[in-house]
Amino acid sequence: MKIAFYGSSLLSSYWNGAATYYRGLLSDLAARGHQVTFYEPDAFDRQQHRDIDPPAYAEVKVYPATVEAMRAVVAEAAGADVVVKASGVGVFDDELLDGVLAAARPEAIRIFWDVDAPATLAEMRADPQHVLHRAMPALDLVLTYGGGPPVITAYEGFGARRCIPIYNALDPATHHPVPPEPRFAADLAFLGNRLPDREARVEAFFLDAAARLPERRFLIGGSGWESRRLPGNVHHLGHVYTREHNAFNTSPLAVLNIARDSMAAVGFSPATRVFEAAGAGACLITDAWEGIELFLEPNAEVLVARDGREVAEHLACLTPERARRIGEAARARITSDHTYARRGAEVDLILKEEAARKGTLAPVRSVA
Repeated sequence: MKIAFYGSSLLSSYWNGAATYYRGLLSDLAARGHQVTFYEPDAFDRQQHRDIDPPAYAEVKVYPATVEAMRAVVAEAAGADVVVKASGVGVFDDELLDGVLAAARPEAIRIFWDVDAPATLAEMRADPQHVLHRAMPALDLVLTYGGGPPVITAYEGFGARRCIPIYNALDPATHHPVPPEPRFAADLAFLGNRLPDREARVEAFFLDAAARLPERRFLIGGSGWESRRLPGNVHHLGHVYTREHNAFNTSPLAVLNIARDSMAAVGFSPATRVFEAAGAGACLITDAWEGIELFLEPNAEVLVARDGREVAEHLACLTPERARRIGEAARARITSDHTYARRGAEVDLILKEEAARKGTLAPVRSVA
């Protein structure tokens, strides 16, 4: 099928946490025979911070962040079998959704792919005029980055015909163990941009733990922290490019995952970082959220903490040997159960089911 995908960026992870997710899924769908065109605006300095070249698995069309350019790429939805508008493009989001739904052929599969469902649903509850309220009847599918039963129930309550979480995963070809690098050496490392709905949790889980263990070395990567006053034992790296993530994950004793407020509240929303770290064989400590056991087994494949005190306790008791065992167990679980090949197979089946429903493909038998 020809897929027209309108998203934030495939080429850059700069202020764009969905990049790895898009790459993993779309590369697998291309390997299954789908033709992917990805449309991304030239915005937020992302094109100046590319961390991959245009890939072979997708045609990437970068368009100026202008109304005229947006309308031109929207018109190209008419040539696609599957039209996807992702959340969080950041430029003309409402116009893009209205436009691609209007341009799509009647037989095309129309998808809203929500990479931040808790935030989107909160906006919909607060605004009866939200673009998704009027768009929902025209959508065949809502796919989400995560969220589980609470998100499915909420979207169905807003009239979604079908809502399916497609969780983050691992691409073993891009995230895997590598030799440690001295510049990433630390007792605990955290990677995440400074965002309003994450900062308080970074204070509670990461900075509090650093204050409790002043003799230990802590490392924080991501944009925005340069203007934040940090404890003396916390070193800030700035933006860490995707190509550096493997070394960032393999070099410290442990790596910390901290969900954003909304993701933690909803649960069932493992961040890309969880799979990247596990794929590299890192010992992962995560804040507590509902559904973690669906992806990793607490105390065996991941360490779970309810606050900074518990993060510090885990770290104080962690030996290199135990860290290695946990990291190896996590890597085995993720590479077995949670790869983008599995997610791509799921999406491929969903697309075939939808095409059969719309009469553009022979019926597909579901695989148990």
